Amino acid sequence: MAMNFNTANQTFRHLLGNGLSYRVPPFQRDYSWTEDEWDDLWQDILALFEPDGEPAHYLGYLVLQSSDNRRFDIIDGQQRLTTLSVMILALLKYLGDLAEAGFDSDNNRKRQEQLRSSYIGYLDPVTLIAQSKLQLNRHNNRFYETYLVPLEPVPTRRLNASEHQLRKAFVWFGERLEARYPREADSGRNMAGFLDSLADKLFFTVITVTDELNAFKVFETLNARGVRLSAGDLLKNYLFSLVGSDNTHEIELKNLEDRWERLVDLLENENFQEFLRTFWNSRHKFVRKADLFKTIRKSITGKERAFGLLRELDTAASIYAALRDSADPSWNKEEKQALEQLRMFAIRQHMSLLMACYARFYDSDRKGFTRILQAVAIISFRYNAICNLHPRQQESLYNAAAVAVSNGVKARANDVLQALMTVYPDDEQFKSAFAQKELDTSNSRNRKVARYILFELERRLSGQDFDRESASYSLEHILPENPSEAWSYIDESRQERSICRLGNMTLLEAALNRDVGNADYTSKRAIYRKSGFQLTREAAEKYDAWDEAKIESRQEYLAKRAAEAWRIEFGGR
Repeated sequence: MAMNFNTANQTFRHLLGNGLSYRVPPFQRDYSWTEDEWDDLWQDILALFEPDGEPAHYLGYLVLQSSDNRRFDIIDGQQRLTTLSVMILALLKYLGDLAEAGFDSDNNRKRQEQLRSSYIGYLDPVTLIAQSKLQLNRHNNRFYETYLVPLEPVPTRRLNASEHQLRKAFVWFGERLEARYPREADSGRNMAGFLDSLADKLFFTVITVTDELNAFKVFETLNARGVRLSAGDLLKNYLFSLVGSDNTHEIELKNLEDRWERLVDLLENENFQEFLRTFWNSRHKFVRKADLFKTIRKSITGKERAFGLLRELDTAASIYAALRDSADPSWNKEEKQALEQLRMFAIRQHMSLLMACYARFYDSDRKGFTRILQAVAIISFRYNAICNLHPRQQESLYNAAAVAVSNGVKARANDVLQALMTVYPDDEQFKSAFAQKELDTSNSRNRKVARYILFELERRLSGQDFDRESASYSLEHILPENPSEAWSYIDESRQERSICRLGNMTLLEAALNRDVGNADYTSKRAIYRKSGFQLTREAAEKYDAWDEAKIESRQEYLAKRAAEAWRIEFGGR
């Protein structure tokens, strides 16, 4: 489907001209800018008027939705447009104050009226009700229209948090304008010239779309280029537009807003879009990121379905957040360890399946859920961390299994485990990949994975459960990362391809490691024999010299031990 949108660079003057009006969707997020953002904007504005200042200032993307190109919903950019409007209202207020104080009174009142008409809107001469170019969301618009637009005395009490921010912004910009243009006869004229010039110096890249689907596609494109828009806000606007009909009671809307805020709080720093796709794929046919919003919009078409989805998302967010946090108190020791491993491998393909299995088995068959979680961790180690197989097949299988679990087709934990056999690399494939594995431990994640592998092999070998997070133990490269002349018998090309091999790595007490440095192998071997790690003592006892052939031999040995350590016994379970 072709994307139906227009893109153009537009000045602030052009945006507010020609009878155009803008609306922050009723359920868009509240105004939230603080003094940090106000000051950044103000300093950028002032820089435009320096003798060597730039001719224009770019304010980024503005994503709008409209069916007639006259009335626009602001999909992204409401904080910037709102702040500019509040700054202009502060300027209008100061013009009125100058007129009241007798500074060029008639002209300043005319300037105030003209600038209001150009950038804010107009007041009905009879009712004094504002007809504004900008309409804020349902929590902010009453305050904006009642106090700021008509320049009425602004209350300081009984305001919600975002109304307080609007009031503070209004006062803050007023103070800056008065400092820049002290109360003098020509201040009104200078200030009007300042705004008139500024309107041509500020510009946006304006993207105008016709519906939510095109807005979401724009979001995808911009997000891929590093421009951060909010997929959550877009979905929220769509769902609440279905719910927020004329016959929806205010209490219902408040309940939905509370649910949404809880959802956001639960997810904290998690990617909302990734959560949403994981949730959807845990219950429905697999959908890729680019088709997610289209699929949801097609399925959720009425008020009842929107209510239902929000309730489901509320519940699912708790599960998702817990699965992404191994420290969550709901996990037992085995589950915590499996989740730590999955986090360390930095993969997400398993999440839809785990969400479905949690909902199905956590309360009714806790042991079954734990077995599934442990199996997924082992598969992730074999399939992703060691074999580096393409995740597409894995993700598709996990999705199919998740849907089967959610639909009750796979009603037992054993059914799920049997389905996972398809993406379980067998021992020969795993040992072959492990025997060739390299990990560049200058990368912190690789270093953590290498430590994890060696500590687990040590535990299996010696029966001792060392704390792998402890600084008392270090990851030792037998052939040092920076070899001394003592290692010159191994030519440089062989050194380069050997240093990062797992067979070249072992564990060593930090105190002993300080004595090792990049000494020759004979010196290192003597120290390794003193180690409390059986894996390290074993290497010293087995190998009387150290070169590429010995590294390959040891890595093949470790591969055999790893195949025993990370194994799922599917039969008979």
